[in-house]
Amino acid sequence: MAALRRLVGHNPNLSYTSLLPPTLLICSRGIASKLFVGGLSFYTNDKGLSEAFSQYGQVVEAKVVMDRVSDRSKGFGFVTFASEDEAQKALTEMNGKALNGRVVFVDYAKPKSDFGGGIPIARGPPEPKDDSQVLI
Repeated sequence: MAALRRLVGHNPNLSYTSLLPPTLLICSRGIASKLFVGGLSFYTNDKGLSEAFSQYGQVVEAKVVMDRVSDRSKGFGFVTFASEDEAQKALTEMNGKALNGRVVFVDYAKPKSDFGGGIPIARGPPEPKDDSQVLI
């Protein structure tokens, strides 16, 4: 951070917050509120989601969740606002409204939890069996 401040200090056109990714600002400041948006049309993209919610406040990030295999929308996404007041206003105004021909529902995003899924850890080949203990 100190190196960023020194770099920006010499250039009046830059602020050090503009060089950081939005998620880092959210974590370090704790000022943003994230909303879950469900029921999205499969044709809604990040830009369309951001434009729809930007009328209620400053959208820091809008992300439609995509399926890795088919590369299609999963029908839900997340919108992060710069303040809790803006997020609350967007929640009350957009919940139950139509967006791209589909009625969307909006709620506060829940913290991500680990479900223990994923790829199992390979443990190597199975141990050889001892034939001397086999009864015939």
